[in-house]
Amino acid sequence: MPEQVSAAAIVASWLGIQADYRGIDFDVLRDKLPDKNGILFGKPGDIIGGLTLPDTPTPILQIVDNPGNPVYKLLLVIGNNDQQLRAAASRLTRGDFNVQSPFMPVDIQTIPTSKPYDAPRWIATDRPVRLVELMRQDQSLTVSGIWHEPLRVAFRAAPDLFLWDGETIPMKIGYRFPSETWIDDERSYLSMTFNGTFLRNLPVNKQGLLEMLWHKLGGDARQESANVPLEPYLIYGDNQLSLYFNIETKEAAPCSVLLNNNIKSRIDEDSWIDLSKTQHFALLPNLSYFVGASFPFTRLADFSQTVLLLPETPSESEVSTLLDLAARSGIATGMALYHNRVMFGLPSGGANLAYLNQSDVLVVSTLEQNAFNRSLLAQSPFTVNEHTFGVRKPTLWQTAQRYLEGDWTASGVDADRYFSSNEAWRGFISFRSQWDPSRIVVMAIGSNGDQISRLHTDLNLPRINAGIRGDVAIITDENGVRSFRVGQQFPSGQMPWYMMVVWYGNQHSGLLALVGLAFSLIIGLSLYSILKRRAHKRLNPQDYDRE
Repeated sequence: MPEQVSAAAIVASWLGIQADYRGIDFDVLRDKLPDKNGILFGKPGDIIGGLTLPDTPTPILQIVDNPGNPVYKLLLVIGNNDQQLRAAASRLTRGDFNVQSPFMPVDIQTIPTSKPYDAPRWIATDRPVRLVELMRQDQSLTVSGIWHEPLRVAFRAAPDLFLWDGETIPMKIGYRFPSETWIDDERSYLSMTFNGTFLRNLPVNKQGLLEMLWHKLGGDARQESANVPLEPYLIYGDNQLSLYFNIETKEAAPCSVLLNNNIKSRIDEDSWIDLSKTQHFALLPNLSYFVGASFPFTRLADFSQTVLLLPETPSESEVSTLLDLAARSGIATGMALYHNRVMFGLPSGGANLAYLNQSDVLVVSTLEQNAFNRSLLAQSPFTVNEHTFGVRKPTLWQTAQRYLEGDWTASGVDADRYFSSNEAWRGFISFRSQWDPSRIVVMAIGSNGDQISRLHTDLNLPRINAGIRGDVAIITDENGVRSFRVGQQFPSGQMPWYMMVVWYGNQHSGLLALVGLAFSLIIGLSLYSILKRRAHKRLNPQDYDRE
């Protein structure tokens, strides 16, 4: 039932938060008990694999022995309807249980909905953020000795951060080297990299001519802070700043200093990075945002404006993939999907259709769900027939519109050929929602259940993650991932209207040139007519005197 999958998505996302970088995946069984530990979702009185769920008018959480193997336990999440199941799942995520308590009745509580971009794990964009705020509790901004691991400061960010060309993200680094006399100040430096890209080597001493002269005379020329701007393209959904104190010794220094762990190098706690000048703005669809941060669904971290859509009768592998994706969302944001809504099949009316009209949509399906796929993709750039998948040929108007907008990179033909040349594959497609053109549909799809089950492993491979972009990403065992862009992108975000005018002019240079040419032609012809009449009047005044 959809309400049971919705409750399972809440728990899956919470377990993803707990697993964090270690990752987690889920095996799904229908009407069967697991061999070991497991979590069961159902209504009072339901019979699952011979186990009858307790009859209760209120939602409950309960731990029982696994009838198939009493060494293992089953956690029961029970509710009579969507509201009760959601309440039970949400209570589980809050923890704080009595010790040795196998049973807990659950009170229904209202959970506030998220605000845009309020994910707990995303860096704040309304103020400078100190690096110490981004550190884990087991981390320190101080290192000991000459040989040490780099200081790594990791943070997540909304992937749609936008700055104009030429603008950078301010970052200030305060640092302090040891003051031992055997350290070679000229050859020592603080090395900085960001997401694997080298930024700068910061020196021990100031490098100006006067500062160097002052240092030679015995003055203090230590440089203990630097402004290091970041280019916007370096910021991803998941980021890491790496700082390494490269300490070199003088030639005359004794060998014993190489093992001296008493020296300390440190980064100042007031070092900061400032994203407050950024706007939230991006072109969608963009699958790199989805695999990196489950965006745009995580714009509201609790999925309060997201529909999780499955076929009318989803397979176990499809539900399992959906829960894996829910866990990835929890890892990315640090918030469980408290307000997700699951639907089985496309609604023809009622509250579910109204909800689709105001939501982004995350779909999981396989080519085996032919009727569902055909209905879903009827107004998209994609086609599906029985067990074949393809890309629609754009109309003449769509082609002309792309050329006028300066879009020369669409690769629909290449994507269509690649689909037709592979029998076993899995991947993602994304397109504009047919229910609300300002919304996005992302579809996880595979040629069969076995293929779509492999997406979890694929997304844990850095080379696969890095290769997913555009609006089509096809993964095969033989060729890895290939990505294409077949549909038109559209702007999405919170940019002021006057900045949007400038952005459109910058993006659609061809169309802007044609508009400018047409405007110039109209003005030119009008002025030509007026000036020609004035010239004729000046040269032939007698014609006008008679009038």
